[in-house]
Amino acid sequence: MWDVLFLGVGEACDEDFPNTSALIRHPEAQAPLFLLLDCGFTVPPRLWKEVPDAAETLGALWLSHFHGDHTMGLPVLLLRLQEEGRQRPLTILGQAGVKRFCRSLMELAYPGFYEKLQYPVLYQELEPEAEGEWEGLALCAAETLHSQRNLALRVGNGTPSVYYSGDGTPGPLCAALAAGCDLVIHEAFQWEERHPGHGTARGAVTFARQCGAARLALVHMERNERSRVARGLADLRLEAGESLQVLLPAPGQSVRFS
Repeated sequence: MWDVLFLGVGEACDEDFPNTSALIRHPEAQAPLFLLLDCGFTVPPRLWKEVPDAAETLGALWLSHFHGDHTMGLPVLLLRLQEEGRQRPLTILGQAGVKRFCRSLMELAYPGFYEKLQYPVLYQELEPEAEGEWEGLALCAAETLHSQRNLALRVGNGTPSVYYSGDGTPGPLCAALAAGCDLVIHEAFQWEERHPGHGTARGAVTFARQCGAARLALVHMERNERSRVARGLADLRLEAGESLQVLLPAPGQSVRFS
């Protein structure tokens, strides 16, 4: 059984919704083991609220790109893991340069603290057209079109599987990466494009249909856009007899499938 918990669904400046982030529970691990997708500055409090034993159960963190609303929760995450007495390694996954970025971010937030960590931090780079894995789960990436280099991630190489866009519109390899996924988690910054380099809800629906996805979760909506997206989705379903399950998840909501 796959379990995806949404910690946040908001964009960088949203006063109501935490930064977009989700937890994937490893479906084959005997004990709870989680992969965290992105860690913006408002994410760590939600993590501990939803998963009080995260110091033991968090296994890895994926960083889609290096913007603050996807990464700046990392220093306080590492700090609290230390305070909670973590001993087991934490794996940080991301594009080339992820180790250098994380070390610099930690040094900026808490100078000298990284060297005092009592648990190992491991880094694993993942680039498009190269396969990786975490605890036996296949990982693949593809570049999206965003203002900073962003990698979409697929977790699982068959069904079930999850696709997470990070930020941006789909790049040339993204449709193949997401093909047949049980859940597509996609940025939907607005209903239709007004900010180049950001995903749209209408575009995400088209993308999920083309990929044959069973479910689409729309996240990272611009803070004034949610009602417009909801209206647009209602019209799409009426016009097209929508069979794709489209979700507007709230923080704390889970999606389960097998």
